[in-house]
Amino acid sequence: MPMKPLAGVLLALACVLGIAATGSVFELAYGQPDLGVGTTRLILGASIPGCLLALLFAIRSNQQA
Repeated sequence: MPMKPLAGVLLALACVLGIAATGSVFELAYGQPDLGVGTTRLILGASIPGCLLALLFAIRSNQQA
């Protein structure tokens, strides 16, 4: 089954948010973050649920009815 364009965009968004979450965890764990602790925590707090939601919407948008 070919992938729909919207599912591809949402999957790419989930990948970018997952990378942002991983980078934020490492920044917080290994010293002083470049963007500051508050901003890095904000990025982490927004990217984890955003990644999960984008992944779920990508899966749902690609399923056939």
